[in-house]
Amino acid sequence: MSIDTTPRTVSGPVGDTTVITSWKAPIAFAIFTVLALILFVVARREADTSTFRLSTPRDFIQIPEIALPTFATGIVTVVLLAAITAYSIWLTRQKRKVPLWTIVVFAALFMLGFLSWAGAGASLPIYGLLIGTVSLSVPLIFGALGGVLSERVGVVNIAIEGQLLAGAFCSAIVASATGNPFLGLIAASVAGVLVSFVLAAFSIKYFVDQVIVGVVLNVLVIGLTSFLFSQVLAPNASTLNSPPRFTDFPIPLLSEIPIIGPALFRQSIIVYVMYIAVFVVWYGMFHTKWGLRLRSVGEHPQAADTVGINVAKQRFWNVSLAGAIAGFGGAFFTLGSVGAFNKEMTAGMGFIALAAVIFGRWHPLKAALAALLFGFATNLQNVLGIIGSPVPSEFMLMLPYVITIFAVAGLVGTSRAPAADGKPYIKS
Repeated sequence: MSIDTTPRTVSGPVGDTTVITSWKAPIAFAIFTVLALILFVVARREADTSTFRLSTPRDFIQIPEIALPTFATGIVTVVLLAAITAYSIWLTRQKRKVPLWTIVVFAALFMLGFLSWAGAGASLPIYGLLIGTVSLSVPLIFGALGGVLSERVGVVNIAIEGQLLAGAFCSAIVASATGNPFLGLIAASVAGVLVSFVLAAFSIKYFVDQVIVGVVLNVLVIGLTSFLFSQVLAPNASTLNSPPRFTDFPIPLLSEIPIIGPALFRQSIIVYVMYIAVFVVWYGMFHTKWGLRLRSVGEHPQAADTVGINVAKQRFWNVSLAGAIAGFGGAFFTLGSVGAFNKEMTAGMGFIALAAVIFGRWHPLKAALAALLFGFATNLQNVLGIIGSPVPSEFMLMLPYVITIFAVAGLVGTSRAPAADGKPYIKS
């Protein structure tokens, strides 16, 4: 049986309109509904209840634990998922677009059923899941913001991994040598700028393939930091690899908001800077002259040049700014999380940040939300491992990449990169 996805011409009071029917969302809904049926009903857990803990012991407002009947929750979830699937099929047959809220509700229901099934007979700390999600997402969000800036101006930024790693390395050395973590943050941004400087010079001035330059920079930074770690940092760990860490600073009142307060407002200064950075990049990109020029250079550099915008200069400085933001995020590894530099400690997060850029459709807010989703998937396997869930940890580790495949395949809509992204501009 074949599915007809050809354009249809529909007559209306304002003329003929071409409507393209897409069955991607209904097919995906159907697949996940069948998966839910197999997991939650057929492969039911023996335990009767699943307990969700919503408050930390030190919360001012304590929310009682919620105990859900595991099997009944699974049945209700499957029924609701099937209803949403049927609704999406009806919308598609009516040549109407499946709204975003149905995808959000479907994902939330599936996750509720999955957590109830995976945490059967155990007490699942929801607050710990959320706190860990924010912590793991910090370098991803900084890297994604750097990727959005760079690609919006027309330069493919494969070197996010190298910028994060260089920032982590330099922040550890400077903060350890000076005893000042704020100087470590500055050093991390400078390191990110230096990496992006090389990317900008080769791709903008010498027209070298941007993807190749980014890959080479990643390999270079990994090799250089690994060598210096073995030869310099490891023998002098007490003086060069023992940076002071930023302590958590709870924001009064906000940190006492149930559920989200501990996750969002009991964090270190790096996390609060991340909130500000997301807003500033979004506002600057869409509500300032700088952002208009940045986007015009990434969409149509020739038109931007004709109105007097220096395309090479705009690309060079914005790629450098993107490196500074990504390098700042690298400092979180040494000054906010681990507390010391280790070989290849970014562990591919730069590439996941690049995936978040694509998932977020090159929009700073959407890319940040995509990074949060990847951080949630990563932390979920940690939490499930602690409570002894039967879900294999290898499956949870691959979940962010599965989500990326769905995003690139167009499940959440067509992702279109800036028109001049990756294309060198040669002034005629």
